[in-house]
Amino acid sequence: MRFLLFFAIVLGVLGAGYAYLGWRLTATLDVGHRFRRGIWIGLALMLLSPLVSFILLVAGHEGRGSDAAAWVGFVSLGFLSLLFTLLVVRDLVWLGTWVSARALRRWRASESPVSPERRRFVLSSLNAGKVGASTLLLGYGVAEARDVPAVREVDVPIEGLVESLVGFRIVQVTDLHVGPTIKGDYVRAVVERVNALDPDLVALTGDMVDGSVAYLSEDVLPLGELRSRHGSYFCTGNHEYYSGVHTWLAHFEELGIVPLVNAHRVIEHDGARLMVAGVTDVREGVREPGHESDPARAVFGAPPCDFALLLAHQPKSAIEAERAGIDLVVSGHTHGGQFFPWNFFAHLAQPYVAGLHRHGRTSVYVSCGTGYWGPPLRIGAPSEITLIRLIRA
Repeated sequence: MRFLLFFAIVLGVLGAGYAYLGWRLTATLDVGHRFRRGIWIGLALMLLSPLVSFILLVAGHEGRGSDAAAWVGFVSLGFLSLLFTLLVVRDLVWLGTWVSARALRRWRASESPVSPERRRFVLSSLNAGKVGASTLLLGYGVAEARDVPAVREVDVPIEGLVESLVGFRIVQVTDLHVGPTIKGDYVRAVVERVNALDPDLVALTGDMVDGSVAYLSEDVLPLGELRSRHGSYFCTGNHEYYSGVHTWLAHFEELGIVPLVNAHRVIEHDGARLMVAGVTDVREGVREPGHESDPARAVFGAPPCDFALLLAHQPKSAIEAERAGIDLVVSGHTHGGQFFPWNFFAHLAQPYVAGLHRHGRTSVYVSCGTGYWGPPLRIGAPSEITLIRLIRA
C-alpha cells in the first residue's frame, strides 16, 4: 500500500511537470498534428522509462534490460528537469514583462500591442534557446557526475583533542549508489583513490547500493580492497532498506567491512581511545524491527574515550547525536542537492546540506556524496571522496 501511494505521488508530480513541458514547447510550434503527437508520445516514453526501471528493480528483474531502461529514463529525466527549470524561469520573466507592458499601455494609449506573430516568433526562439542550453548543461552535468570524484580535504577542529589524535585521518565514502548506472569500474577507481590517501579509518555512511546482493556482488567486490590502519566501518542508508538490508549487512561483513547497527567499536590509536559508532537510517530504520535509529543506544556501554565519532546517513541524526556526547558526526544523503534546483529543496528536509557545521558541541560534516542517484548529473554539487583530519580547536 505504501509503495502504491509513493508510486502514485511520483507519477502525478512527474506527469504534471511533463504536461507543462509539452504544453509550453508545442504552444508556439506551427506544425501539424502528427508532429505534436510525436512530441507528446516522446514525453510519455521519457516519463515511463525511469518508472519502468524502478518497477523492474523492485520486482527483482535486475539485469541489462532494467539497466538500459534506467539509463534512458534517468538521462531524459535530467534533461527535462533542466528544461523545466529554464522554462519556468522564462515564463516568470515573460509574465512580469507582460504585466509591466500592460500597465504601461494604460498610461500610453498610443502604444500598439505586440502582434501575435511577433510574440509567437519570440517564444519559439526562446524555446529553441532553452532546449539548446539544457542540452549543454546536460552534457556538462553528466561528465561531472561520471568522473572519478575528487578528494575534498576538511580539517575539523576539536576542543581538547589529545595529542596522539591530532592529524587522525578519516576518509568518508557515501551515497555511492552502485546499481543500474554505477558499476564496478567506478567503484574500483574510488577504492584506489581512497587507498592512496593512507587513511587511519574509512567511514561508509550509507546508500552504497541500489539493488540486490545477487545482482551487484561483483560490482561492490572492490570495496573489500579498502585499506586503512583501523579498518572500514559502515552504517545503513535508506537505500539499503530498499535493497535487502540484512543480506547487505552480511555481505559487507564478508568483505571485511564492519557494520554498525546502533553499535560501536573502540579503537586504540597511539595510546588514545577513539570510539566509532554507527546508527541506522533515521527514517527507514523505524520500519525494520530492531533498526530504529538510536545514537544513545549506539554508544551505550562504551568505556571513557578521548574522541567519539558517529556514522549517520542523514544529517538530522546530529540532533540526537549531540545529546549522546558525540564529537563528530559524518553524514551524506543530501548529495548537496546534486543539481539545480533540487539543492533548494534539500534544505527543506535536512538541517544541514553540505560541508562542515556545528550543532551545539558536536561537529557535523555532510558530504555531497561519492556517486549520484537518479539522473547521472551533477551541477554545482560535485561528488567527493572526503579526507577528514582532526585538529585542535
